[in-house]
Amino acid sequence: MNLQQPTPLIPPVHPDVQMKPLPFYDVLDVLIKPSSLGASTAQRYHQEKYFIFALTPQQVREVCISRDFLPGGRRDYMVQIQLRFCLSETSCPQEDNYPNSLCIKVNGKLFPLPGYAPPPKNGVEQKRPGRPLNITSLVRLSSAVPNQISVTWAPEIGKTYSMSVYLVRQLTSPLLLQRLRMKGIRNPDHSRALIKEKLTADPDSEIATTSLRVSLMCPLGKMRLTVPCRAVTCSHLQCFDAALYLQMNEKKPTWICPVCDKKAAYESLIIDGLFLEILNDCSDVDEIKFQEDGTWCPMRPKKESVKVPSQSIPKIETPAPLRQSSVVPHSTEPSSTKKADVIDLTLESSSSDDEEEEDSDPPLKKRCAYISKSEEMHAKGSCIDDGRVRPLCKAFSSTSQRFSMGLRSGLCGGQSMCENDVSCSLNHSFTI
Repeated sequence: MNLQQPTPLIPPVHPDVQMKPLPFYDVLDVLIKPSSLGASTAQRYHQEKYFIFALTPQQVREVCISRDFLPGGRRDYMVQIQLRFCLSETSCPQEDNYPNSLCIKVNGKLFPLPGYAPPPKNGVEQKRPGRPLNITSLVRLSSAVPNQISVTWAPEIGKTYSMSVYLVRQLTSPLLLQRLRMKGIRNPDHSRALIKEKLTADPDSEIATTSLRVSLMCPLGKMRLTVPCRAVTCSHLQCFDAALYLQMNEKKPTWICPVCDKKAAYESLIIDGLFLEILNDCSDVDEIKFQEDGTWCPMRPKKESVKVPSQSIPKIETPAPLRQSSVVPHSTEPSSTKKADVIDLTLESSSSDDEEEEDSDPPLKKRCAYISKSEEMHAKGSCIDDGRVRPLCKAFSSTSQRFSMGLRSGLCGGQSMCENDVSCSLNHSFTI
């Protein structure tokens, strides 16, 4: 009895695999259809397979026209040759997925995989996150010479991968935003019906929700919404800004909703018409509240009145002005004929008093430094009159000075009086 051994299953060369479309790329042509990376019994640890493709003159022209030179001598192309890997599954469109220990060579040159490989876990090499590969820089842009791709990988038990090559055009986030606007705006009544559904009282629930507060700020940039959108797969009313969401996914495509952390693909995004009306009507409000009937009202923050305590302003006491010691001069005239000297020590003295002082006393020729009362007795050669320190009575050498002092004798021994009506404490001899 001969028992037939089962032959290993050989995957088809071109399986019916569909790649998931990429929002930032438009597929222009398919250069290599999805092809299986079949395992070979001769090589157990590492598998290698070769693929060949050629470009048409029209394709070469489209790639060359889209070329852009970047700083540093690098070249960038808006029309690219794109290499993609995925699992050989036909149940649904597949996302990018790399085989283990992937190594790619294009026309004999090693192609570096983008990004960083995660560190090994428990001694096992971790896989890189899958993404499309731009191999345009290593492709021969000629219709006469074909291009060869060499793929080396480590097979996995129970898993088969496929490889495909496409000619694509890269898009930008402003262009995707324009396409999102062209899809149309969701009717505001649809959002109102969703609000009523959320606020409908549940008879089995003890807690009834009568209102729903929603923010008009984008959870991504913490700024006011400009293009409010959300995915149709999301159950929340909170929107995020479409422009900022597309910009972030252009740099690193994750397509995760920033509100509920669920998948929010570009194809499922919609612009909410009700939120557009609210943003146009309320330009100074960052939060609103929805009622049970679908209406809304702005939530303005209450302005807290700042009460300033009525405290008396402390008075600034200015120091009293320095008072000069007033000394009544010794005079030979009787006291009855001379008025009592009253000195006003305040800052604001009347002008009349100043005039009287100017009339009574002639202008001083020289003012000495202030001498206190205690020093007055020890000062020599100084005369003090009416609280003022006056210059010493000096000997004069000229006849004009002698006569200006009004002296009648040539000897001043303290008996003759100067013009200042002050007793002189010095003896001066004069020669006429």
